Amino acid sequence: MDTVINANGVSKHFGQQRALDGIDLRVNAGSILGLIGPNGAGKTTLLRSILGLSDYEGEIAVLGHDPRRDRSRMMQQVCSITDTAVLPGWMKVNQLIDYVTGVHPRFNRDRALHFLAGTEVGMQRRVRQLSKGMIVQLHLALVMSIDARLLILDEPTLGLDILFRKQFFEQLLNDYYDDQRTIIISTHQVEEVENILTDVMFLRAGKCILRESMETIPEHFAELHAVGPNAALAEALEPVGQRAILGGRAFIFEDVERRKLAQLGELKTPTLADLFIAKVGGGDR
Repeated sequence: MDTVINANGVSKHFGQQRALDGIDLRVNAGSILGLIGPNGAGKTTLLRSILGLSDYEGEIAVLGHDPRRDRSRMMQQVCSITDTAVLPGWMKVNQLIDYVTGVHPRFNRDRALHFLAGTEVGMQRRVRQLSKGMIVQLHLALVMSIDARLLILDEPTLGLDILFRKQFFEQLLNDYYDDQRTIIISTHQVEEVENILTDVMFLRAGKCILRESMETIPEHFAELHAVGPNAALAEALEPVGQRAILGGRAFIFEDVERRKLAQLGELKTPTLADLFIAKVGGGDR
């Protein structure tokens, strides 16, 4: 399997503040990696380092290129969308498509027009006249029409309503993704991306707290719903997190024998959101 990103010991300081602390990351072709963490966790700093937009300590290779020394060649196969991305407001939509057609050799104009045909983004409207949701749709249509191997999305749906967010991820999965394309999504909307991820990484204060395949999460983590005296017995087994439920408590355990837990109540696999709170938030929700 081809390795798209190989990062070792990546660190970044802003004065006395350590934004990244020895991050190791390997991303294979065809992966959809969810990069999840609270504000200030280092998500954007890591993505900027991968894109060659920020200096760092350590080593990063993206599609075999060093982002700092060979960014121009790397970016021929990489695209990104960020919440702070700015499209020229004075341009009309058709002018923007003409511009991208002229400057990017791997851009497919017909594909972009096909994506936009299903939206309310008018070709004669100026970008500044579009709603935020429409601008995200326009940006996504442009990016998905570039023949790139790696797509990086940094909080792409922040501030959008639930309908736009649902449409965004459906279009991304149905019209763009295949087993040769790789996507990294940094987001706070954990529940909305859980079902499309192949891998997940939790960050807290610049450190990697969890790096796991979605397929192996049930092998390592279990959620136990216990009531009455069993709740006290479960707490004695040192769960990584817990919360109140109707009539009892829900506990999340890591690498604890499921047979032992099953004697104390109902077992299930924790949602990604609950696992995130347990591992990153710490303690009781």
